[in-house]
This record gives sequence, C-alpha cells and structure tokens, in this order.
Amino acid sequence: MKKRVLVYFLFVATFFSLQSCVSNYVVSNNPTYKSDAKFASLDIKPITNNSDNQSKKVLASISNANAYIKRSAIENAIKHSNTIDNILSEAESYLGTPYRFGGTSRSGIDCSAFVLSVFGAAAGMNLPRVAAQQSKEGDSVEKAELQKGDLVFFSHRGGRISHVGIVEEVTAEGEIKFIHAATSKGVMVSSLDDNYWGPKFKFAKRVIKENNFATLNN
Repeated sequence: MKKRVLVYFLFVATFFSLQSCVSNYVVSNNPTYKSDAKFASLDIKPITNNSDNQSKKVLASISNANAYIKRSAIENAIKHSNTIDNILSEAESYLGTPYRFGGTSRSGIDCSAFVLSVFGAAAGMNLPRVAAQQSKEGDSVEKAELQKGDLVFFSHRGGRISHVGIVEEVTAEGEIKFIHAATSKGVMVSSLDDNYWGPKFKFAKRVIKENNFATLNN
C-alpha cells in the first residue's frame, strides 16, 4: 500500500514539473519578428512645371483668336453693307429708264434685265436672265425679315413668277419699298403696301449674304 502511494505521489510531482517546463519554454520562446529591410532615404524635390506659363499662353492665344474673329466679323459686315449700298446706288441710277420688254440697256430695260445688270455691275454676280429663274437663287426670306438688297418676286397670272424688284428700304413702320422696272413708268420705286403690288407679291430671296462668324465670349 505504501508503494502505491509513493508511486502515485511521484507521478503527480513529475506531471506538474513537466507542465511548468512546457509553460516556461513557450513563454521564453515567444517569437520576436524583425525585418532586415532598410528604407532608402528619399530625395524629394519640389516639382517645377510651366503650368502657369502654359495657361497664360493658352489665354493669350484665345484672346488673339477672339480679337481676330471680331475684327473679321466687323470687316465682313462693312464689306456687306458697302456691297448693298453699291447695289442700291446702281439701281437708283436707272430711275426713269423706260421699260422695254426684252430690253437690256439704259435706253430701255425689262424687270429681270434690270436686276441682272444692277447685281452684275455692283456685286459682280451673274444672275439668270429671266425672273422665274432668278427666283430660284439665294435663300428664302420671310416678308417680316426683309432687308435692303433682297429680291421680291411677283406673279401677274397664276403662280408663275413674272416680275422682280430689289428692296430699297424698310421703314421704321415696316413698309417695304422696292425699286423695279415697271411696264407703266419704267424704273421706279413702289411699295408692297400698294393695292396693285401687294396682292401680287409671292415671296422673297436673299442673294447677297453676310458670312456668319462665331465670336468667343470674353
């Protein structure tokens, strides 16, 4: 019996002794992680660029382009205005010229020859000979948007274009006056408000156009 007690006691003592050793081993061997990596010192220098200078150059280019476009638009508007003035001046020089069917000179002229001669001399344009063909030229213009130099077309019989004139003036009240070669009095100025010409008016065309230039906003 004493032997058994002694063996049991030795077993218990040995067990606790081993537990203590294992614990001590685990604690004493807790890994410490180290790194051999070395960080190179960074030589950071301020980045210098020409962004400000480039921005200034871009703005300068835009400004120059803007000035060029505006200048071109003004020059074109002046040229257009001068051309219209030349057309009307040439047309008015025919005032009083007698009408002659098929005539093409200042001694006698018909409506389409009158328009052809005026635009040829003042603007260097070569319009068709007859009114019906002239009515196919240029861009359509609403009556409310007529300007000096536009062509107005009329029909005496049905829908066929048989007469043409040149807008000479649009008054502040909206009255449209045109110069044309009439069979009754030759080259004269009439109005679309006339009881005779008003009902015969068909449509209008613009053959002298001012080029459109897109301008940049400042």
